[in-house]
Amino acid sequence: MPASRPYWKGYLKLSFVSCPIALYPASSAVERISFRQVNRRTGHRLKQKLIDSVTGQAIDAADKARGYEVGEKEFILVEDRDL
Repeated sequence: MPASRPYWKGYLKLSFVSCPIALYPASSAVERISFRQVNRRTGHRLKQKLIDSVTGQAIDAADKARGYEVGEKEFILVEDRDL
């Protein structure tokens, strides 16, 4: 695992002594935990179904996209390359 980069570097000066100081993040992405949605009664993992809010029809994950709301029921599609 590569070492994390410091947020800040500086020196602590006490009279004639100078000590280098660096502040590092307390956690990394490797140390993060993630949770799954689980049925409380059976212990089985839950899945989400994508439903169109107007038609009520289920859609495929491939048809899922990001959108920025610019007006009521009006969205601008945002692609990964735009970010």
